[in-house]
Amino acid sequence: MNDETRIVYVVDDDPSVRTLLKKLMQSIGLPVEAYASSREFLDRPRRAVPSCLVLDVRMPEQSGFELQQRLAELSEDIPIVFITGFGNVPQSVRAMKAGAVDFLEKPFENQALLDAVHRALDRCRKSLLRRSELSQIEERVKTLSPREYEVFSKIVTGLANKETAHELGLSEKTVKIHRARVMQKMKASSFAELVRMAERLHISAKQHQP
Repeated sequence: MNDETRIVYVVDDDPSVRTLLKKLMQSIGLPVEAYASSREFLDRPRRAVPSCLVLDVRMPEQSGFELQQRLAELSEDIPIVFITGFGNVPQSVRAMKAGAVDFLEKPFENQALLDAVHRALDRCRKSLLRRSELSQIEERVKTLSPREYEVFSKIVTGLANKETAHELGLSEKTVKIHRARVMQKMKASSFAELVRMAERLHISAKQHQP
């Protein structure tokens, strides 16, 4: 992945820290945007690319923890690396439980921060990929006719063609035709792949219980 398709956000009210962190990220070719406050960061649009947020815990007006909570409320899944000069165990536990990638106390080793940033970027990349794949599956489902969707939702729960036909009041031959169309429209190379798609859509793939 090219560096141009990634970005690191830095939010810290200390201008000297912002400058140091910006130079550190740029030294390894990572694009970076630095902000002096949580509000300033929230007011700027974020790009839909793998990203992470290097965030100070203690800041005026809105703390790092409050920004973490606000991003969760906005359903913005940006991995966070917390930095602080006043860290303690309860704070770090709180941050990690809320999904932070790491919690580093100042002064920290540059490499420790860079390693955490790379982990965060990788997590975000995988999350964006999963979202993209789910979106594609949802678009494919929209191409199914109502009857095809009924067959789809039955067969992925473990029902055989004959059982599906009985439940839907169809002939087994008709179910087989719909099943083939479902496989084609969902672009599933195997039935196992179709079941995995159903799981992504929260359609139970457990064996049907009569």
